[in-house]
Amino acid sequence: MTIWVDADACPKVVKEILFRAAERTRTELTLVANQPLYTPPSHYINTIQVAPGFDVADNRIVQDIQPGDLVITADIPLAAEVINKDGHALNPRGEMYSRDTISQRLSMRNFMEELRSSGVNTGGPATLSQADRQAFANALDRWLAQQG
Repeated sequence: MTIWVDADACPKVVKEILFRAAERTRTELTLVANQPLYTPPSHYINTIQVAPGFDVADNRIVQDIQPGDLVITADIPLAAEVINKDGHALNPRGEMYSRDTISQRLSMRNFMEELRSSGVNTGGPATLSQADRQAFANALDRWLAQQG
């Protein structure tokens, strides 16, 4: 079992939660990004640097995950691909995507993308709050407990 991180856009505080969890539970953690990443020295934490480009990191994660692996991502299309490969997907705000919720999330994402492409300013995501961080840590702990 591996936890994969779509690391280019993953908030630093979420990575720190993941680093501590990987050490505490001795779970393999692999961060994938198109830039060099800092990670603490650990037998459980790995990085993969991919070439720059659209969806290169996402494609590498989808290529390498195994059924049952967990992927940390806010990228809805990546989460959908992970679920289709019988993996689990958790966003940095603590929402675990599922087969039941992913199609609705994809539809909303596509709608918002259409609005943006037509010139509507939809704003960006809200700053990660303390409640979001706690929700993420709790969801991660629940997932890890189910694996043990």
